[in-house]
Amino acid sequence: MKIGFIGLGNVGGKLAGSLLRNNFDVTVIDIDEGLTNSFKKLGAKISKSPKELSENADLIITSLPSPEVSAEVMEREDGILNGLSENKIWLEMSTTDENEVKRLGEKVISKKAIPLDGPVSGGCHRAATGNIAIFVGGERKAFEKILPALTIMGRKVLHTGELGSASVLKVITNYLASVHLVALGEAWTVAKKSNLDLTKAFKGIAVSSGNSFVHETESQVILNGSYNINFTMDLVLKDTGLFDNLAKKLDASLEISPKIVEIFKDGQKKYGSRAWSSMIVKRMEDLNKIDFRAEGFPDELVDNEPEEKGYEI
Repeated sequence: MKIGFIGLGNVGGKLAGSLLRNNFDVTVIDIDEGLTNSFKKLGAKISKSPKELSENADLIITSLPSPEVSAEVMEREDGILNGLSENKIWLEMSTTDENEVKRLGEKVISKKAIPLDGPVSGGCHRAATGNIAIFVGGERKAFEKILPALTIMGRKVLHTGELGSASVLKVITNYLASVHLVALGEAWTVAKKSNLDLTKAFKGIAVSSGNSFVHETESQVILNGSYNINFTMDLVLKDTGLFDNLAKKLDASLEISPKIVEIFKDGQKKYGSRAWSSMIVKRMEDLNKIDFRAEGFPDELVDNEPEEKGYEI
């Protein structure tokens, strides 16, 4: 199977790296020529345009920062759509809007190709080792056809149903992660003001009913002070905005979601669009004139689990 991969950023680059590391035939494109050249050194082929890439690949993967960027890469004159033909598969691994992936999916189907959405969840450190989770929506036969590639990029792979269902589930999980992160800022504030040993507090939360994946991972770089989660404030705002907009489309009355959007907008204003998303807790540090530092925590997360072939759950 020949794979074309567009988007070599924090997540996409690690997913593409897993494919290369496991001897898949991979062709790449990124607007950053430095990234493209680094992948060429690792054995990837380089394509001149998304159209050329899709003409020469069986599976075309996009991992891009926003629905708008994905649409542009798909629909421009030298874009993916104009290189598609019968039985090729487009896998949208970006976090995107359900309606948008369905809209582009119709255009893919008009070329007699097959659309799938396949967002990932679990953090950049797990993407680096192929241990991340992958949700996939769309035609079951196409999912099964690309499963060998999916189980290299991810550890646990879930077929969620029809096209767009994976994007909805991803937006939900990202929203929950954002809520957990904001709540951690308040939890650490109370722990610090109570003069708790923050290292012991970290361990206590981790073994309690208050534990979360976000605590196990992001609390470490918060306590270190680097906040380096390899995910930025603007991307969280995109994700929380997608969730909030979805709720509005569904006429679902929510209470916490609008507040989360407001909090992250304030964080972006204070610390910048490209600040690490974990810095949202710094709002509480600044407000209370404290810090959440503790010894022995890493400045960047590393996945210590061995790389293993994934499987469908």
